[in-house]
Amino acid sequence: MELNKTSQQKLKLSLLATAIVFTLSACNGDDGSDGLNGVDGAPGQDGAPGQDGAPGQDGAPGFAAATFLVANNGDANRNTVTAVDQNANALSTVTTGANEGIVFTQNGSLVQAGDSDLPLLRSLCGFDAQSNYMMSKGHEITGAATGLVNPKGIAFAEKAGLIMVADFNGQKVSVFGGQAAGDVTPIAEIMTSAKPWDLAYDEQNDRLFIALTDGTLSVYDNVAGSGFAPSVMRSIVPSDADGNQISINLHGIAYEPMSNRMVLSDVGDAAVADDGQIFVLENASTADGAVVPTRVIGGASTQLGNPVDIVLTGSDLRVAEKSNDAILVFSNIFNGESGDVAPTLSSPSVKPESLAELTDIAAMTDASDDGITPMPIMGISVTSNPSAASGTTGQVAQYSAVLSSELRTFNSAMSIESAAYTANGDGVITFDNPATSTGGLIVVNRLKTERDGMMYSDSYDHMIVGSETGLIAPKGLDISSEKGIVFVADVNETTPAVRVFSPCASGNIAPLLTLEASNGGRPWDVDYDPATDSAYLALTNGSVAVFEEVVRRMESGETVITGEDRLIVPASGGTAFAAPTNLHGIDYDSQSDSLVISDVGSAADATDGKLYVIAGADSANGLTDVSVNIAGPNSLLGNPVDLMLSNGHVYVAEKSNGMILRFDNILNSVSGDVAPTFSTMYPAPESVYVLSVK
Repeated sequence: MELNKTSQQKLKLSLLATAIVFTLSACNGDDGSDGLNGVDGAPGQDGAPGQDGAPGQDGAPGFAAATFLVANNGDANRNTVTAVDQNANALSTVTTGANEGIVFTQNGSLVQAGDSDLPLLRSLCGFDAQSNYMMSKGHEITGAATGLVNPKGIAFAEKAGLIMVADFNGQKVSVFGGQAAGDVTPIAEIMTSAKPWDLAYDEQNDRLFIALTDGTLSVYDNVAGSGFAPSVMRSIVPSDADGNQISINLHGIAYEPMSNRMVLSDVGDAAVADDGQIFVLENASTADGAVVPTRVIGGASTQLGNPVDIVLTGSDLRVAEKSNDAILVFSNIFNGESGDVAPTLSSPSVKPESLAELTDIAAMTDASDDGITPMPIMGISVTSNPSAASGTTGQVAQYSAVLSSELRTFNSAMSIESAAYTANGDGVITFDNPATSTGGLIVVNRLKTERDGMMYSDSYDHMIVGSETGLIAPKGLDISSEKGIVFVADVNETTPAVRVFSPCASGNIAPLLTLEASNGGRPWDVDYDPATDSAYLALTNGSVAVFEEVVRRMESGETVITGEDRLIVPASGGTAFAAPTNLHGIDYDSQSDSLVISDVGSAADATDGKLYVIAGADSANGLTDVSVNIAGPNSLLGNPVDLMLSNGHVYVAEKSNGMILRFDNILNSVSGDVAPTFSTMYPAPESVYVLSVK
């Protein structure tokens, strides 16, 4: 949509004509008789017209309010990113440690390439244009195994969670999983006919466009569908009407899939500061060979010398003009005449290298935080953790909502515990190794939708593990996608606690926050409620520790919170349940203010499991009578190690009896020996998670 320009109107000043007034002098002495009226005087002449005032200066064009990110690559500002407004006025600058192409993802991460030192790809999760890169909230891909030489432009495939980077001197496009970290090999490398600078990926149509520095545009079809070995390649050559190539050194690329239009920037000779060009191409998805652009912009008035990157916002094209140290805006880029067209706006910017728009982030609601609102379900995720290695060891399976069929599987390639999912579909899985007393997290790229039949791979995924993590025996976990954190219940005997991490972090990293229950209480599972900023810890001593204002305290600088704010002890008739009590699964629903808990009782008894519902949990403290208590042989509850509430139904991982159970309308259920509504056999299920369609 074209934006209207506003400017100050010129002010014109005028002089008013001066009126001349004649007065008669009175004579001294007595008044005589009135004389005859005199003849009217000649009318006065109009005054000279006033001079026009100085014209007012034109105001800045009226672009819609927006924020853009500029990767800087000058001697003094290299490895920083500046946030600017729609008129390129600087708002803030942060250090990212990278200097090349940037992309801002739909979940709020900044991904940037760098080649100022070692070649790398760096992800800054929850980017807010105020904080420098921190290892505790980000990760990077770098090292000999990556094969990276000079990574430049980046494209990010949102659905698949893939990073695609143009490697200039490597003369290839490298593909990595969005959760890959460290010195890892790429998923694939696509070799190019000339050195690439930038690229655009149309994920819906699986089509990759690569801007090459020989002035041509390579187009690959069926990229992911071919296992990143596309056999169909077309070469688009911007040319004049006679078929002569007019492009020299393509750099920036911006593709508009809805209209199938492409905008390209050409730096020409990098040593010349006035030979840059902009090309507009129609029907980019099917074009081939010599193509006459519908618009070509170039010349002295354009200020185009080395336009190294471009970004489209509607029909406004913003240009990172590196040689002339400016951010240029060309409005209505798809229409108008070709030729020496001045930019709509030119703003100074020292050595801008890449541009991205800082878009609004859609609300990220986790399925675990809405237990009663009716919503379509994509599937039920279950992890398997048999006591002895078997065919399902390390498996994450998905079942239908009524548990009637298995839909897909993933192999973590190790013994695992529980799995939870971010709002964008990445999986976070806990694992432990009793033999070495070490545990950690696996962060799996797009586990929800894209990894059927696959295994854990460093090219896609990463781990959080090591002595600094403090993780020894992690079990249940819960994710707050909006806050970008994962709560992990570590039940180990020596240092039991809930430890909080950014799932974007990688390697041997310390937790952002640690929650320690009183009297050495050992948490098996945890549920964080963003509506009340409270964390509910299911303790193996049969009680629930509640920590309040958790994220607020973490953001204020606290790293350890010792002692809960409330301790809930499930009871019946004012009396706590008799031992053995051993709480495991837990889920709090703020809409109904209800807490659903599982109790495995004795781990050696496959018949004494229970499900509890506690109403009014937000204010519960001390002995609290349960409103629902389900137990008995018909319930099939022995060791219900995990649960999740969804659509008013509770799904249960019943480990000792090897089953996945569903109890419908649990909050209003009768107590007693209630049979599950649906069930299916599954070997040693350790955790259960409901996957919403969104």
